[in-house]
Amino acid sequence: MNRSGVSTVTEFILLSFPCSKEVQVILFMLFLVSYILTLMGNGAIVLHPDTDGEWGHFIAVKLDRRLHTPMYVLLANFSFLEICYVNTTIPSMLKNFLSETKTISFIACFFQFYFFFSMGTTETFILPLMAFDRYLAICQPLHYPVIMNNHLCMNLVALCWVTAFLCYPIPTYFITQLPFCGPNTTDHFVCDPGPLLALSCIPAPGIELSCSILSSLIIFITLFFILGSYTLVLRAVLRVPSAAGRRKAFSTCGSHLAVASLFYGTLMIMYISPTSGNPGGIQKIVTLFYSSVTPLIYSLRNKDMKAALRKIHMCTGISQSK
Repeated sequence: MNRSGVSTVTEFILLSFPCSKEVQVILFMLFLVSYILTLMGNGAIVLHPDTDGEWGHFIAVKLDRRLHTPMYVLLANFSFLEICYVNTTIPSMLKNFLSETKTISFIACFFQFYFFFSMGTTETFILPLMAFDRYLAICQPLHYPVIMNNHLCMNLVALCWVTAFLCYPIPTYFITQLPFCGPNTTDHFVCDPGPLLALSCIPAPGIELSCSILSSLIIFITLFFILGSYTLVLRAVLRVPSAAGRRKAFSTCGSHLAVASLFYGTLMIMYISPTSGNPGGIQKIVTLFYSSVTPLIYSLRNKDMKAALRKIHMCTGISQSK
């Protein structure tokens, strides 16, 4: 599995949250509820059952003409991303709560590492795209339908996904080539670069530095783009004469700003310097926060989306009662 031939590690032990069995069960129930709520909230935006009761045939965005805008296409795509994101970590964490061994195979660990960071990078690309969409809608309302049409929106979303998934194959490969000769226990619930590099038998400052530079570039470039977009939005909103108009403009950005603030704040703590000596407990809490808490925030926060979903639910109930 690596070029040195020294490695004897075939699996890693993720301690997750070491505590008594009773507390483990309580944590399992809490995170299970959070996981289900995340899937339900985001899934309600992305998917809705058709009249035959089969899932996946309709997208909520397509079922209401008010939602035929790039903003809601982005929202539905963001919700789908959050579903994928939580599925890279939470199921394995839930399994570990009830497991005695808490092991994950070498290959599974690095698959989790790759998809976890690719999903996170996709989110750092889509959040600026959503900020740009809000900038166009508020600052360039007359040109918005021409500039941000559905075709351009879908192309930009696809570009975000493809680019994000091309960022981490090389770093992942080079980390797998390090010699892991033991110990194989990490005080975390996910295969994270910092703890993994700490388990290597030899120091890898080059890999550590390259991961830090890559993370820094992705985080700061996209963060500055968001800040620039919302600076222009703020200037435009403050020029609106009526207080009601200002509230309406701000209301379209509130959820996005909350998610972006929490997401980027925790990312900057963790991944600007992956092995900067953060205590294991802080690493786990911060990682848990942006990988599990933020996916709950954005789902079902927009009033138009809620109204459309209520309409869909009522129509489904009526059709089933016939």
